[in-house]
Amino acid sequence: MSVEWVDLDCAADVFAQECRRLFGIAYRMLGSVADAEDILQDAWIRWQHTDRSIVKEPRALLTTVVTRLCINEMQSAHARRETYIGPWLPEPVNTEDDPLLGAERGEALDLAVLLLLEKLTPTERAAYVLREALDYPYERIAVIVRSSVPAARQLVSRARKHLADNRRNAVPAGEHRRLLETFLVAAQTGDVAALEDLFASDVVSYTDGNGAKLAARIPVIGRTRVAKFVAAFSSHFWTGKRIGWVEVNGQPAATLSENGVVTTAVTVTAAADGIVQLLWVMSPDKLQHLTSAGA
Repeated sequence: MSVEWVDLDCAADVFAQECRRLFGIAYRMLGSVADAEDILQDAWIRWQHTDRSIVKEPRALLTTVVTRLCINEMQSAHARRETYIGPWLPEPVNTEDDPLLGAERGEALDLAVLLLLEKLTPTERAAYVLREALDYPYERIAVIVRSSVPAARQLVSRARKHLADNRRNAVPAGEHRRLLETFLVAAQTGDVAALEDLFASDVVSYTDGNGAKLAARIPVIGRTRVAKFVAAFSSHFWTGKRIGWVEVNGQPAATLSENGVVTTAVTVTAAADGIVQLLWVMSPDKLQHLTSAGA
């Protein structure tokens, strides 16, 4: 075997060891499995053509490459979403077998947080993900995002403030599942009063369908409006569907399946005053990797 092939095998081994962690960064940055996988493919090609003999820290270099590729990709991703039909939600991923998506910490993973991160600039999002999900030092973050250390600190601070201003304290996982289970019962029976009792006054229902049949194309806002909206489709939406359970982005979620194919994933964001968000994912492209118990 030639030296070139041995070297390439070594490069592949290094990349494979870092792959899930790098995917965790890319997914948190982009909120899309397909886009994250594309970033990793691009990073692998660049790694193959790198003069690896002078690389002292492959882990650091690969993290830098992936993060910078994601910053560039976010510009075109936002442009594509301008033609998206209806609300856009991050793609749900089953985290039961890979709870941290290869990163050291679970921060910046649940769907509600990923949705909030969409409001940040690409560099703010990158700095936040590196700091909160991987506990990177500010000195290294500054190098990756091409800023000074004080500027990197400011990026993370602004991101934290944005999330703090828009994020409520989450309920424990057990209460989260109880609320979701109770919601599913009330939704199937069309019980408006029971639904209203579950919702916070400013609850919002988002449906990501990108034109899929039965997917609402605008958010529905407010306790009474959301309750009536959910009750309105109780007589037909649930017919013939099997409900399964899955851990999505670290939170309990339910899937609706027809003929063994997941057609909808639904989860909630919940706080002390009840369900704050209903998150429905109905876009087939975003459900192809999702399986659940009972599906």
